Amino acid sequence: MIEIRFHGRGGQGTVIASEILAEALAIEGNYVQVFPQFGVERRGAPVTAFLRIDNKPIYLRCSIYTPDHIVVLDPVLIETIGITEGLKKGGWIIINSFKNPEDFKNFSDFKVATVDASSIAIKYNLGSRIAPIVNTAILGAFAKVTGMTKLETIERAMKDYIPINLEGNIKAAREAYKEVKMG
Repeated sequence: MIEIRFHGRGGQGTVIASEILAEALAIEGNYVQVFPQFGVERRGAPVTAFLRIDNKPIYLRCSIYTPDHIVVLDPVLIETIGITEGLKKGGWIIINSFKNPEDFKNFSDFKVATVDASSIAIKYNLGSRIAPIVNTAILGAFAKVTGMTKLETIERAMKDYIPINLEGNIKAAREAYKEVKMG
């Protein structure tokens, strides 16, 4: 079983990102389980989402405490919460950041990938300049970094979750797929 934890803020599309990825993985024949965890339910509040993937049915029903990979939609959370808590050694941390992976020196036990998902989202009018919706861009980066799913399958899954500006979201995912930097 592979477990992934998403960290973001309300309004960035953290929960939708986990659901789109789960659907893409299911389309490709995997068993999946996805669920969010909210604190204060308001825009800007920290949000966590969990995703499990396996080749057999998943019966486990608890939060993910030792993820294989972490996806960070808001890089400010790196300084405010322990995003790497429980992350397995050698796991990927995919961060929405304009910085290079080497700039994250505190993560030497892990593999780091970065993509400027915020700039990409703004470019394709996803959200606003102040509050870009970065979820589809971060999924493009995830597909490239992990190879766990095809970008085309993520695009197909987006159709069920993205009611507005689907074309912009697909373009954002494709650009992030090309632009992601891996350490």
